[in-house]
Amino acid sequence: MAKKKEISVEQKLRALYDLQLVDSRIDEIRNMRGELPLEVEDLEDEVAGLNKRTEKMSTTLDEIDTKITDKKLFISETEDRIKKYKKQQENVRNNREFDALSKEIEYQELEIELADKHIKEFYAQTEHKKEVLEQKQAELDEKQTHLDHKKSELKDILKETEKEEEALGKESDKLKTKIEDRLVKAYERIRRSVKNGLALVTIERGASGGSFFTIPPQVQVEIAARRKIITDEHSGRILVDQELAREEEERMHKVFKKL
Repeated sequence: MAKKKEISVEQKLRALYDLQLVDSRIDEIRNMRGELPLEVEDLEDEVAGLNKRTEKMSTTLDEIDTKITDKKLFISETEDRIKKYKKQQENVRNNREFDALSKEIEYQELEIELADKHIKEFYAQTEHKKEVLEQKQAELDEKQTHLDHKKSELKDILKETEKEEEALGKESDKLKTKIEDRLVKAYERIRRSVKNGLALVTIERGASGGSFFTIPPQVQVEIAARRKIITDEHSGRILVDQELAREEEERMHKVFKKL
């Protein structure tokens, strides 16, 4: 890997501050999306789950319909057997044969009664499952409509910002190549450790930005001199003077307008 060109402390501070301005802009864009990507993901999971449940219930209803059809066919076939046995009774040679056929007819009639009972139970199950399926389908339709709306909302935001975010990402990577790895790692570590992601802050009213701890006058002079990188002993942030910050903000504002 090629060694990075040695630059002055002031150039390092300017590059770091520029990097922070770029990364802060990326943060703003991502904050615009907020929880929307997670909302879409959660809704997609819910819709997928509801789809699976409704499909399973539809399959169960189809299976019950098949069972009803089978039972009806069984009854029809059993009725045919009863007719056959009754006809055979007309031609029996003795009481024993007549009684045997009577018992078979009785058994077959009980089988029909049982089959009828099962059919009624299947119809009751069907009615109940259809009601539940209708409820689940209504819930699914509502969730799908909500998901479509959220996806459309996210798409619009992405359409507006993805080009800028991509350009800013490239700018961030480009700036990192100008700064030594040690400083880049320190910058990223500080960014991760603070809520607002600001690794560099200016001196405001004698204290580091966002802090109530006063910076000694001598240290403020050293910060303004830009001869070494100084961190706030309380927050760990890198300190820069307001003039440098203002100059870089004006310069980067022009860069952002071109992206």
